[in-house]
Amino acid sequence: MSKINVSTRDSQPLSSASQVTSKSNSSSLDNYLEDFIVFLKSERNYSTHTVKSYSQDIRYFFTYCKKFNSPELSNITTTDIKEYAAKLNRIGRAPSTIQRSLSSIRTFYAYLQKEKIVKINPALNAKGPKLHRKLPKVMNVDEMSRLLDNNKKTDLVIRDVAIIELLYSSGLRVSELTSLDIQNISIRSSEVKVTGKGNKQRVVPIGKSAINALKLWLTVRKKHDFDNQEALFLNNKGKRLSARSVQLRLRKLALEKGINKTVHPHVMRHSFASHLLESSGDLRAVQEMLGHSNLSTTQIYTHLDYQHLSQVYDKAHPRARKKEK
Repeated sequence: MSKINVSTRDSQPLSSASQVTSKSNSSSLDNYLEDFIVFLKSERNYSTHTVKSYSQDIRYFFTYCKKFNSPELSNITTTDIKEYAAKLNRIGRAPSTIQRSLSSIRTFYAYLQKEKIVKINPALNAKGPKLHRKLPKVMNVDEMSRLLDNNKKTDLVIRDVAIIELLYSSGLRVSELTSLDIQNISIRSSEVKVTGKGNKQRVVPIGKSAINALKLWLTVRKKHDFDNQEALFLNNKGKRLSARSVQLRLRKLALEKGINKTVHPHVMRHSFASHLLESSGDLRAVQEMLGHSNLSTTQIYTHLDYQHLSQVYDKAHPRARKKEK
């Protein structure tokens, strides 16, 4: 693809999702993209939301390219991708959005390389703006205790408490939790076998409180006899519980307990990692339990731990406190 004047590109707005159709993409691109989507779902085990984002990012990029030329997949250069990233930046896209777009293109070309459709991955050296990572929101120990302290013993509450206990005890992603089958839980050894991103499996310990909550839920679940359904957590129709249902139930329980925070399943995961690291200081162990491929992803929790220590220091150390006027 020949170099194109940047100012010319800037005068062209990006198409909306509704305008990105097969008319603006070659049939070969559509075919490769369709195969790529199947690959992400079947081999990478990516969620429907992630797959949709990848597909949209790739279509946006090639629609953008085709406004100026009709390049073959193998003709796209690193310069083209860098100019696209610069364009996104100039029209005000968030750094995280730009990084995700580059990741989508990079992953797509890695797939094309694997299938021997192209020889090089032009997105490998294309970098977006630096991200300013926000510290994840966590709940403190008192808030967690308040959330889990429930005197109601209805079947629904018993199930919900088991869900929250397991999320907090083992640091599971909500998608990992809802995909669990009964056979993935070992009450005897207090472990759960999890299938995470990229179909990677890991075994994570389950705490005593979570084990007791799971025992109670399994007793309730057996009472209903839902047609031998394998899923660990079910809705009132005997079907596998969805991630959305978990989100709504968690939010409802938090509001009932007067917790003035937006509580969602990933807050449980963040709280698990933060509290565990704060107590143990073992970053590698936390990485393994979270299923992070890179230690750098887990290191965000060291900043949380340092933030906590700084607050303790400021309140407790005699030379840190401000003098009263």
